Amino acid sequence: MGKHRKGKVKIEHHLLEGLEEYLKKLSSFSSVKSIIPGRIVRQNKGIGSKGLFLKYETPTGYKLLYKNGTSVQEIFVVCDREKFLEEFKATFLNP
Repeated sequence: MGKHRKGKVKIEHHLLEGLEEYLKKLSSFSSVKSIIPGRIVRQNKGIGSKGLFLKYETPTGYKLLYKNGTSVQEIFVVCDREKFLEEFKATFLNP
């Protein structure tokens, strides 16, 4: 899969099933400048949680994790951190 941009999303890796819906929501945030989906990691731990999780703050924004079954994909978001946190909480924590 070649590198290309789809709006604010820079595609460098394959996407886990169901992630594209979350990326569309994230790219609609006014605080988001760019979204970079990262590598996919397989876990041996069984099913676990499913969905999008805020992992930690980075110098340019946030690292998120998308979990789907035993697979986890990193997502790096370049953004205005304070405004993004408000939008993220309003969209994903208080639906």
